[in-house]
This record gives sequence, structure tokens and C-alpha cells, in this order.
Amino acid sequence: MNIGQAAAETGVSAKMIRYYESIELIPPSGRTDAGYRIYGDRDLHTLRFIRRARNLGFSLEQIRDLLSLWQNRQRVSKDVKAIVKGHVAELDRRIEELTEMRDTLNHLARHCAGDNRPDCPILADLADEGGCDALDAKKHCR
Repeated sequence: MNIGQAAAETGVSAKMIRYYESIELIPPSGRTDAGYRIYGDRDLHTLRFIRRARNLGFSLEQIRDLLSLWQNRQRVSKDVKAIVKGHVAELDRRIEELTEMRDTLNHLARHCAGDNRPDCPILADLADEGGCDALDAKKHCR
């Protein structure tokens, strides 16, 4: 099948398929005599694997490692688990950072009158005019 059909079948855009090929995440596709890319079932399976891994937030390097392990029947599952555990730890760190950001923004919004006056603790915090920093806003800002 051609790249458009492969994209429709896997949910990976043609642009991303070409990109994955250019960074050698997937092997170069076969070509027709006219130079059009052609994809088989194995290629589609690999593209679905990549799409699922991307949807779970894995980086391209992690996906490269996971693909290598997936294609290696001599692999040991502890190698796969180590990649996943590292990814979970990174997600936990990001969740903590996002939670802190949300809490800071909620705090700032609660302390903003939202009226016709020009005073705004949100802008003061962003400009660091009140001696606050975003992570300590709930402790030190008005």
C-alpha cells in the first residue's frame, strides 16, 4: 500500500512516516518503479507500535529502544520494564510540576479581585514585582 493508505490504516500521518524514516526509526520503505513508497503488513504493525508508544508519551529514543527489544526475540523482559519504569518516574515528576503550577495559578486567581482596578497579583507575580516566585506564590504573595 502507498504512504497515504498506510497513514490512514495506522493513524500515523504521512509526514510523520517520512520523518520516522528520515531518522531511521523505521527502515526505508520499498519503492515502486515510479519511486512511490510502498508498505507491507510488517511496516503497518511497526507504525502502530510507534503510534501507541507515542500516545503513552515515550520519547523517540525510548521508542527506538523499545522497537529494538520488540524485534529481538532474545530480549529479556527486565530491559523493557526498566524503560517503562524510567518513563513512569519521569511522568510522576512532570505530574508533580504540573500540580505545583496548577496550585500556584489557582492561588493567584483566588487573590485577584477581577474587577476594574488595575492591581493584579497575577501580573505582579509574572513580573516578579511582589518578590514572589511562581513556586512560592501561595506562601508569599498577597
